[in-house]
Amino acid sequence: MDIDTLRTTHPDHWRKAAAIRTLTLDAVAAANSGHSGAPMGIADVATVLFEKHLRFDPTAPNWPDRDRFILSAGHGSMLIYSLLHLTGYSDMTLDQIKNFRQWGAITAGHPEYGHATGVETTTGPLGQGIANSVGFAIAEEHLRAQWGKKIVDHHTYVIAGDGCLMEGISQEAIGLAGKQKLGRLIVLWDNNNITIDGTVDMSDITDQKARFAASGWSVFECDGHDPTDIDRAITAAKATDTPSMIACKTHIALGSSAQDTSKGHGALTDAKLIADTKAAYGWDYEAFEIPKDVRDAWAAIGARGQEARRDWEARLADLSANKQAEFARIFAGELPKKLTATIKALKRQLAEVQPKVATRKASEMALEVINPIMAETLGGSADLTGSNNTKTADLGVFGPENRKGRFIHYGIREHGMAAALNGMALHGGIKPYSGTFMCFTDYARASMRLSALMKIAPVYVMTHDSIGLGEDGPTHQPVEHLAMLRATPNMMVMRPADATETAEAWEVALGQTKTPSVLALSRQNLAAVRTEFKTKNLVAQGAYVLADATAKRQAILMATGSEVEIAMAARDLLEAEGIGTRVVSMPCWELFEAQDDSYRKRVLPGGPVRVAVEAGVRLGWDKWLLGERGREAKAGFVGMTDFGASAPAEVLYEKFGITAEAVAQKVRDLLG
Repeated sequence: MDIDTLRTTHPDHWRKAAAIRTLTLDAVAAANSGHSGAPMGIADVATVLFEKHLRFDPTAPNWPDRDRFILSAGHGSMLIYSLLHLTGYSDMTLDQIKNFRQWGAITAGHPEYGHATGVETTTGPLGQGIANSVGFAIAEEHLRAQWGKKIVDHHTYVIAGDGCLMEGISQEAIGLAGKQKLGRLIVLWDNNNITIDGTVDMSDITDQKARFAASGWSVFECDGHDPTDIDRAITAAKATDTPSMIACKTHIALGSSAQDTSKGHGALTDAKLIADTKAAYGWDYEAFEIPKDVRDAWAAIGARGQEARRDWEARLADLSANKQAEFARIFAGELPKKLTATIKALKRQLAEVQPKVATRKASEMALEVINPIMAETLGGSADLTGSNNTKTADLGVFGPENRKGRFIHYGIREHGMAAALNGMALHGGIKPYSGTFMCFTDYARASMRLSALMKIAPVYVMTHDSIGLGEDGPTHQPVEHLAMLRATPNMMVMRPADATETAEAWEVALGQTKTPSVLALSRQNLAAVRTEFKTKNLVAQGAYVLADATAKRQAILMATGSEVEIAMAARDLLEAEGIGTRVVSMPCWELFEAQDDSYRKRVLPGGPVRVAVEAGVRLGWDKWLLGERGREAKAGFVGMTDFGASAPAEVLYEKFGITAEAVAQKVRDLLG
């Protein structure tokens, strides 16, 4: 439908959509930066969605049963900022729109979760939004099964562009959504055939409609500028029991001289182009001016959901007081009161039994007592269930036949899995965790980074965390991965040394609300190093003295995970020679760094030589070897300097020189 026909046939709709387009033009021009074309092209679709379908209430923006709207094509951020401003979100003022992309404004270049109310997830890296949406939809299905349709019953809508669908993560996401028959998930594809370099056919020949259909989705089409046709397609999509994709044929940078060109993708800042475009729209107003009739119409759209929200609150109030409290608890991310006592009881048992188990098995032992008292946990694995040990007997498998199931088989989709965990965490009411091999954090990395950036708290269970996995060889043996994860701001990396530390690590991870956790767990069995029961969670301190010197302290050995028992054996050798040796277990650097200086000084005093031992690269260890009162002349490292090899674990440790004798010799050499 061309502009003249649209203006004549649907004048009220046209003016509402034009408000989005002109705010976009004005904000991008003021910033001299941004992406004008996508909001201008998809404005009609967004207007119909918000006016006729999306259930939301700007006066209660965190209403748990609201529909979720995700702008996966995050570069078109002025679309969502315009919608939030026009529908009445109190923090999205006109001044914020005018300060688009400026320091201190909530209108960042790409939508940032936690900056602006109504932004459900951070998008910008293309494909992440559509992949997050699968987690949102899984959370909705699961919570609806748990709580009933009167309490949880909503849709997840996504606007995605050509770039989102080209990214590999999109196939992981749509394959998972199709398999799970997530019927409340609707993707609106902004089918404008333009990327930064030019037309889509320069780089891609994929039949997207056929691809979605082959992945188990219902597929619809509409004229993305005809409000009647858009409404028809969304209505049809809502009636299916599968996820739906609507191919919305649009014109990027509609009405401008850059329409249908790659130029239209970027910042349209030329004054004449803007003036000509507004003239084509019939928009004779000053920059950032929205006429009263249009502003009132959008305000009415924003107010439309208040009645539905109040009705929902009444239904929630009909629940028993205990159920209301539990619903509030899980959406607040608060731990059940039983958890601390449950973990302490497990620790007491472990101190008595002192099991020699892999920490992946110890993680399963912890989950066996955690999952029964935390109904909000939703676990999974990327086709490594038996290796990651993330499934406990009580969970049941989530699927179309069992929405109450609490374990998800993600298949070989590490990236899509991590993005789905983000979506579940963002949705609320769910504490998601899932596993794969530590080496495959490489595949999940982009979504894990966004967990940290958004300050949300999924738990990543990463097993087979070193050369200790053995015969699978260097392709599967993480060497640089601990350093990579520790380098990520707001990422908590915990590498426990035995079953007790693993239980404590789980307690720490579950207590986080703004920091994602990585549990780096061993394949090989590890001896119990915590042989006495202690009430205090020592992992929560990040590092602590595991064993102190009996003779005069001359050396401090620092280690994590599977190398703690090596450090303890090296201590035995050194103590036998009269060299007083302290062993410090350092399961979580980030937590240790957060301790006050006096505690860190007690754990790592100046004077003794220091040797760190970890089956990974040295990068990062110098903070503890040379800093914190350490000295280069009195510091050494025993670990990896290259990739691993294929052999049994014990052979690899010997060949790579990560042994108790090597650690002891390093101390002797430093002592001279």
